[in-house]
Amino acid sequence: MTTTDSTAAARAVADESAHAYQDAFAERLVGAYLLGSLAYGGYAPAVSDIDLAVVLTDTREGDHNIIATTGETLCAQGSLHRKLSVFWSSLPALRDGHDDGRFPALDRLELAAHGVLLLGRDVTQQVARPATAELLLESARFAVDVLATDEVTAEFRRPCRLLTDPVWFTKAVLFPVRFLYTSTRADGRAASNAEAIAWYLAQPEPTAASLVRLAARVRAGHPLDPEQVAPELAAGLIPLYQHYIDDQTRRLRRATAPTSIVTAFARWRHQLA
Repeated sequence: MTTTDSTAAARAVADESAHAYQDAFAERLVGAYLLGSLAYGGYAPAVSDIDLAVVLTDTREGDHNIIATTGETLCAQGSLHRKLSVFWSSLPALRDGHDDGRFPALDRLELAAHGVLLLGRDVTQQVARPATAELLLESARFAVDVLATDEVTAEFRRPCRLLTDPVWFTKAVLFPVRFLYTSTRADGRAASNAEAIAWYLAQPEPTAASLVRLAARVRAGHPLDPEQVAPELAAGLIPLYQHYIDDQTRRLRRATAPTSIVTAFARWRHQLA
């Protein structure tokens, strides 16, 4: 299957899923949108998610269950459906610059900047764009909660899953690259992975440049070869994260972020030393 065919198949899953959530919420659904690489370009069949945004008139008790059960029904239809990732909130919350469902700041920015309407009415111009400081703090919390765990730190030191799982490999390598790039932006526009990679590799002597280039190739469909990946990870992954942690720690301090976040980054840096 060509990339064009794969993109069309993913778009079809997104359309089907949008209608499933329309059936589930009826008149309460304001609109359903494509987000991510299917919206702004660069969809990579091997690793990209199918990002769907669901905007409601309001949120009510039981909405979490509706989102979850509808998603489970869709995911049961096959491997492509299992790539579905759903973000949801009420329109009033999005107007006020927060969410009352599941809609992180970076994804709210993507909705405002790149959201592609699948059905309903277009309200992207009403979505408040998060400030750079909010994006910085949220990405830092994500990093602490998801990437700074003992399990992931152990995997970084002695890779196993990273050698065989292209999705996890590309995400692990490119998360810090995208977070670093996002921290430099002040124009209120969400950036693609391709933009972040190009920006990073254009920096003077970028840390782990060879590893980042390899992740970009794997994201584009290059096979994940453990014999090729293992030495790249050993040489570059921890230095890449140390560079990211040092950069973000400076930015967090300048933004007067909560002490708990700064301390968590310091602890993480020590664990990777």
